[in-house]
Amino acid sequence: MQDLVGPAMLTLGLAALGGYLLGSIPFGVVITRAAGAGDVRSIGSGNIGATNVLRTGRKDLALATLLLDAGKGAAALLIARWLFDNDVVAVIAGGAAFLGHLFPIWLGFKGGKGVATFFGLIIAAAWPLGLMAGATWLIVAFALRYSSLAALIASAATPLYALLPLAALGLPAPAPVLFLSVFTAVLIWIRHHENIGRLMKGTESRIGSKSK
Repeated sequence: MQDLVGPAMLTLGLAALGGYLLGSIPFGVVITRAAGAGDVRSIGSGNIGATNVLRTGRKDLALATLLLDAGKGAAALLIARWLFDNDVVAVIAGGAAFLGHLFPIWLGFKGGKGVATFFGLIIAAAWPLGLMAGATWLIVAFALRYSSLAALIASAATPLYALLPLAALGLPAPAPVLFLSVFTAVLIWIRHHENIGRLMKGTESRIGSKSK
């Protein structure tokens, strides 16, 4: 048994390190600077995610940031799953990528709020669950035009979707995926604490707004 512990810990460590470094790539900063749009951290909310990139007035840059931030979470999970054929290792890599986006080493551990990366992770982990979470975000965002509120509701609903509708359809999410959905949802809520305060005060900016 002891002979198996070392290789298992090494596998988990490598998956976590690889996922974290991949998740740490600040695509919002890289893309806006490369396009001559300045440093996205100096405008709007100062966030490096797609919603704040949209405040540069460049929808193409915002879309690219959205896809790449989602893609790095999905890639970390899928690569680990392919290499090790194990859901636990895959979730460790994906969760580490999520942490990398929130706390990137390249930006002094000051990163984004993880919404796009969350969706990439959940879609890669269990696509029916990801589609349900994405549909929830779209409904709330289009109805109320609050990106933050849509993210909060979608992330909170995802573990419930994993436990209820998917199981009823005979497509229950594996336990590691359920854990990942809870882990990421909790961090999303923590990272959105300022948004929650502004939502309660009625001062939160809506989708498309150029102001904070």
